[in-house]
Order: sequence, then C-alpha cells, then structure tokens
Amino acid sequence: MSWNNQGGGPWGNGGNNQGPWGQGPKKPNGGGNGGGGPNPPDLEEMLRKSQENMKKFVPGGVGGGKLFALALIVILAVWIGSGFYKVKTDQQGVQLMFGKYVSSTNPGLHWNFPAPIGDVLTPRVTNVRKIEIGANTSTTRSRNSGTGESLMLTGDQNIADVEFAVLWNVKDAASFLFNIRDPETTVRAAAQSAMREVIGQMNLERVNTQGRGQIAQDAQELIQQILDDYKSGINVAGVELAKADPPQAVIEAFNDVQSARQDKERKQNEAEAYRNKIVPTARGEAQKLMQDAEAYKERVIKDAEGEAKRFISVYESYAANKDVTRERLYLETMQEVLKGSEKVIIDSEKGGSGVVPYLPLPELQKRKGAN
Repeated sequence: MSWNNQGGGPWGNGGNNQGPWGQGPKKPNGGGNGGGGPNPPDLEEMLRKSQENMKKFVPGGVGGGKLFALALIVILAVWIGSGFYKVKTDQQGVQLMFGKYVSSTNPGLHWNFPAPIGDVLTPRVTNVRKIEIGANTSTTRSRNSGTGESLMLTGDQNIADVEFAVLWNVKDAASFLFNIRDPETTVRAAAQSAMREVIGQMNLERVNTQGRGQIAQDAQELIQQILDDYKSGINVAGVELAKADPPQAVIEAFNDVQSARQDKERKQNEAEAYRNKIVPTARGEAQKLMQDAEAYKERVIKDAEGEAKRFISVYESYAANKDVTRERLYLETMQEVLKGSEKVIIDSEKGGSGVVPYLPLPELQKRKGAN
C-alpha cells in the first residue's frame, strides 16, 4: 500500500507531496522518496508477518487449526462446567457477577457464571451463634473500677450488674455479607444498647426479682428491631439473662434490704391470714345475733298480739254478759291465788255444821318437804 498525497490533504504540506509521517511516497524502483526521508510502514507486510507468527503456535497447517479449535471448545466446556456448585442444607448461596450481588439460592445444585465473571459465596445460616455480654474477664476487672459493659443504670437511678447472652443466626445471607462489616461487633453493640434501654425503664427491685423474664423478652425484640434497621440479615433467636444483681460493692446491703422486705411480706401475710380467720367468725357471730334479735322481736310481737287478742275477746265476753263474766273472773282469780295454799276454809252457814275439823299434819309436812 502506498500513500498518494493530493496536495493540500490533511497531512499535506503545501506542494511538498509528503505523507502523514512527514515523508513522500516511494518511487517505483524502490529508491528513496522525493523528500529523501524514511519509508512509511507497509500495513500489508505487517499483516503477513502476524499470520506467520500465528502459524508458529499452530503447527501443521489446516489440521493444526482444527486441533486448536477443539482445544478451545474443551477449555470452554470445562470453564462452563466449573460454574456448577452445591449449597448444603445449613448454607445459603449468594451469586455474584463482576462482584455485584445477583440472587440468593437455597440448598441444592445450582449454576452461576464461573470466575472471572461470576462468583458464589455459601455462608452457614442455620447454626446458632452465641455472644456473651458481661460474663468475661474484662467485666471482672470492670467491677473493681466501677465501669464496664455489665453495669447498667436503672430507672430509679440505681446500678445493676447484668450478664446475658444473645443467640443469633443468619436469615438473609446477602444482607449479612454486604451490609455489615463485623457481625459479632454489630450484634454486641446492638445488644448492649437494647439491654441498657430496657434496664433503664425498670427499677432495681423489679430487675432483681420478678422482671427478669420480661427483660429478656423486651431486649430480644429491641435487638431484632435495631438489626433490622441496619438490614443486617441477622435473626435474634433468644436472649438468656444469666445475672441481674446489684454491684459487688453493695450486694451485702442489698441482701439486707431484701431480707427486711421478705420479713415485711411474711408479717403481712400472717396478718392477712389472721384477718381472714377472724373477720368471717365475727361476721358469723354478728349475723347470729341479728337473727336472734329478729326472732326475739317476732316472738314479743306475736305474744303481745296474742295478749291483745285475748284481752279483746275477754272484754267482748264481759261486755256481752257482765255478771257471768265478773263471776268467772272472780273464781278464776281466786283459784289462781289459793291453789297453792294449805288452808281449808269451811263455810258453816252453808251446811258446814257438824263437820269434824281434820288437820292432816303429816300430809302437810310431806308437801312442805317436797316443796
């Protein structure tokens, strides 16, 4: 190939007839150019030399080319086959392409573009991991200095020494791998923050007594909420509260206070039991007295009504026949008065003459002794 500059072309230099490398075209007889400079490169010659160099690597002419093509096919098949991978039952596959997340895969056999185009990560997601907070040597040292991750401020401005453990596993492998750098540090920080918030809403007495179950439940929910806000892909399986006591420096005084409170509760329970015993008895006796009074009232009223009715009946009889009634009343009254008397009165005017008086002294003595 030769250059033919047409005067004022883009590489032209006026009328000097030079090419793009600052030289003129070759002469037909192979001599120098019109300007006397070096010859321009021949592109056809360069292509021919490249083909000859390629033949050195593929010996044997046409047969060598077929062998080379077969080798390329085999290499390509091996490369494609290397893209198959297996995800175990306790793992979750994360497919990448050029370092970017593509999708997640469940346990089983899958395929993805092999390196250098794609890559696969298979982290374990089912095994439960445990992080203990407050139950280590650093916490033991911190008790003497008055600070540390186990010392937390309660809602009544007291300090509680809390030791607990967080159980967690992976629920989203992609978020777990790409959204957080240090999972254990993240879980530990979230757990400490959540536990301090929960402890800060309770008083010391509840933290040390009946509030432990509620503390663990509230802390688990709050830790899960924090990790979900971070899109960490972590699932909090549980929170185990191992210890929630006052600091070591005041534990004896706190035990004394607890003992006094227990004595107080015992005394209150005894008084409550005595009250439950006495009050029903007193109420029963009061009810009995009220019933007796009601019965007495009814009896007195009935007796009075009976006496009134009897008096009215006697009066009516008296009003109907005054003489007979007066005589009957007199006789009944005298009988009532004299029925206990030991004297015998004989009216001599009414046939009592000739009666021999008899005085039964032995009989009277017997009656007197009996009385």
